[in-house]
Amino acid sequence: MISEFCIRRPVATLLMSFALVLGGLFAYKFLPVAALPSAEFPVVNVSASLPGASPETMATSVATPLIKQFATIAGIDSISTTNSLGSTSIAIQFVLNRDIDAAAADVQAAIARTQRQLPPEMTSPPSYRKVNPADAPILLMSLVS
Repeated sequence: MISEFCIRRPVATLLMSFALVLGGLFAYKFLPVAALPSAEFPVVNVSASLPGASPETMATSVATPLIKQFATIAGIDSISTTNSLGSTSIAIQFVLNRDIDAAAADVQAAIARTQRQLPPEMTSPPSYRKVNPADAPILLMSLVS
């Protein structure tokens, strides 16, 4: 039916094609295009230190109790841990629709609940900070002469 109309009226078909092209060019000007689109990823990093402790001790005595407490928080997408000599770093990524401020408050409450389970030798309680991975540079360049 449409093909029959286009064959019988080639001028109308040509005018409709031009109208579609012009409409597309007009709409293209209003498309939000960015080389690096902004994206908010709700991530909270938790770091703790226990001077002189081995990575295994950090994993069992510090990271494990914290992770067990973090697992009770709603809306967590993933938890990753890095343990090294005397320190541990835990990255908690939440689902995209989770408010980062509420997530940080939940993490702070979980750290407070875990405080009694952590080794008494810890000089300071674990700290947390909100992080947006989209704010990190995508390329680092160094020049050496």
